[in-house]
Amino acid sequence: MSSNSGIQIPSRLPLLCTHDGVLLPGSTMRISVDTARNMQLVKSRLLKGTSLKSTIIGVIPNTRDPEHDSDELPSLHSIGTAGLAVQVVGSNWPKPHYTLLITGLCRFRVTQPLRERPFPVAEVEQLDKLEQYTEGDQADGELGELSKRFYQAAVQLVGMLDMSVPVVAKLRRLLDSLPRETLPDVLASMIRTSNKEKLQVLDAVDLEERFKKALPLLTRQIEGLKLLQKTRKLRPDDDKRVLAIRKGGVFPGRQFSLDEEAEDEDGDDTAMLEKKVKAAAMPDAALRVCLKELKRLKKMPQSMPEYALTRNYLEMMVELPWSKSTTDCLDIRAARVLLDNDHYAMEKLKRRVLEYLAVRQLKSTLKGPILCFVGPPGVGKTSVGRSIARTLGREFHRIALGGVCDQSDIRGHRRTYVGSMPGRIINGLKTVGVNNPVFLLDEVDKLGKSLQGDPAAALLEVLDPEQNHNFTDHYLNVPFDLSQVLFIATANSTATIPPALLDRMEVLQVPGYTQEEKVEIAHRHLIPHQLEQHGLTPQQLQIPQDTTKDIISKYTREAGVRSLERKIGAICRAVAVKVAEGHKVSRAESPTEQHAVSHERSLNLSDQNTENKEEDSGIASPPEMPIVIDHIALKDILGPPIFEMEVSERLTLPGVAIGLAWTPLGGEIMFVEASRMEGEGQLTLTGQLGDVMKESAHLAISWLRSNAKTYLLTNGSADPLEGTDIHLHFPAGAVTKDGPSAGVTIVTCLASLLSGRLVRSDVAMTGEITLRGLVLPVGGIKDKVLAAHRANLKRVIIPKRNEKDLEEIPAHVRADLDFVFASTLDEVLNAAFDGGFPTAVSHPQVVSKL
Repeated sequence: MSSNSGIQIPSRLPLLCTHDGVLLPGSTMRISVDTARNMQLVKSRLLKGTSLKSTIIGVIPNTRDPEHDSDELPSLHSIGTAGLAVQVVGSNWPKPHYTLLITGLCRFRVTQPLRERPFPVAEVEQLDKLEQYTEGDQADGELGELSKRFYQAAVQLVGMLDMSVPVVAKLRRLLDSLPRETLPDVLASMIRTSNKEKLQVLDAVDLEERFKKALPLLTRQIEGLKLLQKTRKLRPDDDKRVLAIRKGGVFPGRQFSLDEEAEDEDGDDTAMLEKKVKAAAMPDAALRVCLKELKRLKKMPQSMPEYALTRNYLEMMVELPWSKSTTDCLDIRAARVLLDNDHYAMEKLKRRVLEYLAVRQLKSTLKGPILCFVGPPGVGKTSVGRSIARTLGREFHRIALGGVCDQSDIRGHRRTYVGSMPGRIINGLKTVGVNNPVFLLDEVDKLGKSLQGDPAAALLEVLDPEQNHNFTDHYLNVPFDLSQVLFIATANSTATIPPALLDRMEVLQVPGYTQEEKVEIAHRHLIPHQLEQHGLTPQQLQIPQDTTKDIISKYTREAGVRSLERKIGAICRAVAVKVAEGHKVSRAESPTEQHAVSHERSLNLSDQNTENKEEDSGIASPPEMPIVIDHIALKDILGPPIFEMEVSERLTLPGVAIGLAWTPLGGEIMFVEASRMEGEGQLTLTGQLGDVMKESAHLAISWLRSNAKTYLLTNGSADPLEGTDIHLHFPAGAVTKDGPSAGVTIVTCLASLLSGRLVRSDVAMTGEITLRGLVLPVGGIKDKVLAAHRANLKRVIIPKRNEKDLEEIPAHVRADLDFVFASTLDEVLNAAFDGGFPTAVSHPQVVSKL
């Protein structure tokens, strides 16, 4: 466009009707072709035309929405813009669709429509005759003043923008090179205005009127920028960068817009992320990776899928506690008091924690130990881990490993996968926010294995003090120091833990509780907790120690205290019903005569229907407080006893003996029963026995047959099994049993059967046997002895080489039991029967001189 020669357009123009914008002279705009008439214009005129004249079309604004388009041509706006079709983009599949890039040239007036089909064509009159404005510099009066004011406002607007943006710099040059008369159209198309306001500028054919219409729009944009500049908190070096420029076009190429706030916020977020990266105090290796990713992020468009992945990675890196830690509380006396208040017994665990505190006082750079608490369920392994964290003043995080069968749960996923995320170790560190927490790896013995890898193998690096200072998560792909983390693993059994993993941990056995310890735990912790949970007070409910002992012995049989806590909760609920019903009774009624609360029948569940009827009739009274639970009320609430002490009743016939077994749930007593019948000397075994226990039964039979004469078991024949079948049964047939420790019990049971003598009813035994009659040591002695003590047995026969294991048993349990240490089966038989077991010949004991 030149200021010395006018723009000449054809007198007849095809008309493009648009509804999504207003094209002004001097601006460029993209128009979607979405009506049938416009589609015909593009196909017939623009795509087939060969001359420059064929690319000039008329753009008529403010027409009917294409969704409501009809066959009739809508009424045309009288003023339009002649435009040059710079570009046509589109295709014919799956249906024709085109987009036009049109640059406005000048205004025209529709004088007479010529045709409507296949696209509108009209006679037009050109309105912008720029020759009359070429002497604008000498123009005086109001027009000259308006032109000067408009130019100054345009310069002020551009000055408020960031000149480092190429579009802004180009606009500043255009202000000096363009004629003043074209500025209203150019700037009105750039600033934020509505279509209605742009249409008013288009209709202003008179130049003076055009300046008056566009100047308020420009002033409003300047005031908005000033207000935004005051309200936004900017960095000192960014005073001019009030807002970024959205990359649109500018005259005469692409349109320019001031709607850019989103990009500026993104720039601020990236700068804030960079500041966080530098303030995170990362190691050099991690910092180099973050800066490299940050550099890539700045060059990456937000629309790329990798943008969100990279940003999430950087946010994870800055949130990790690379150098944040808590200060340990190293007061040993305070730690001992806190541990004693939280947990009763567990002396070995408490001693290990205090040892760690003592060494930390002497050496501040001590690596965190890797502990493994092994014991039956319900003994407090998880809760003691939480107490250790509170004692040390550290953060606590629990990771449940039961059923985990994917190594990515430990090490994380590589970032090349969709939905990748770090492993549980790194996620836990992000959650607690410090690099020296207490991590509880719960149920480490229940890890699985699948096609996705072995998580137990992934834990080898985590739980190795020589390697975990350099732990590399697949997601982070940079080393992280785990040496200050105190790892505590819990397990019910070490049998399912891989040997390599078990070797890296310090195993601390957590045995089951004795009856006295359970009573103490119940009255220190369980009963107050349940009273609080059920809204009761000690003034409303009291459970004597005798009642607690009855609950332990008759309603629970476990190594821990979970079932005990549930039974106490059942008692609290029953009392809560009575207390709540008592609150509904009228206070004016006189209570019944008081009587011994321990025998009060208000808790008798069988009488509840009668009592409810009495309450409905208004004659019931509140129960006397406090409600004391005795054995009668206990039976009413919990029902008849679940477990009975049936040891003496079951030993009324020959061929029954009591063994001791170890299970992941603690020790148990196990009955072994034998019977004989006429047959061919066969041995039948029932009770879901494993291979080792079957071999023990065969060993016992072989030893008895070889020593039948010595122990007077022949009954007139050389072989005690001649013409006789033996059936051995281990009750609780649905429970799988295995292990070598039942050997001495089977021998005793068979000796009782073949001799016709009864085994003492207060004796239990455990031990492995050999063909020579030796008794070999077994494991789980403490749990087995505690099981015998719970069953009210008085004598326990154990292998002599297990004598050292009695040191772990509480003193009051050792005092209640009579221990017999046997090295041969002869000693076992003499201790298991009243008056000993008779032999034919007394063999002098041979002392080895080797």
